[in-house]
Amino acid sequence: MAVINVYEQYFEAEHTANGVERHAALVMLTADSGEGRIRYEAAVTFFPHRDEEDFAVSYDDYHSKVLFESEGRRSGKRDRFYRDRIREEIDQLLEGTGGTVYWDRPLLSERLA
Repeated sequence: MAVINVYEQYFEAEHTANGVERHAALVMLTADSGEGRIRYEAAVTFFPHRDEEDFAVSYDDYHSKVLFESEGRRSGKRDRFYRDRIREEIDQLLEGTGGTVYWDRPLLSERLA
């Protein structure tokens, strides 16, 4: 299977995990396709971001959710649909975790596949 990063963006965020305060998050939408199947997944990982140059992403505070899985293949229409819903999906995923992504405070521009 080929995993494609449909969307990635870094944001200011807040979360504490494993005794470490996290001040940023990497938000991702991936498409995993192959052998006649497609799966879209939303994910967020929080990392310390101790200064403006610190983008050392740690994966001990990682949350993910499968948005769609079926027979078929990747399509631009589905990419746009799930990309447009990524904020809502991540907010739902983080309910009850204490994690917050500040959507109005991006740290870097979005990257699209």
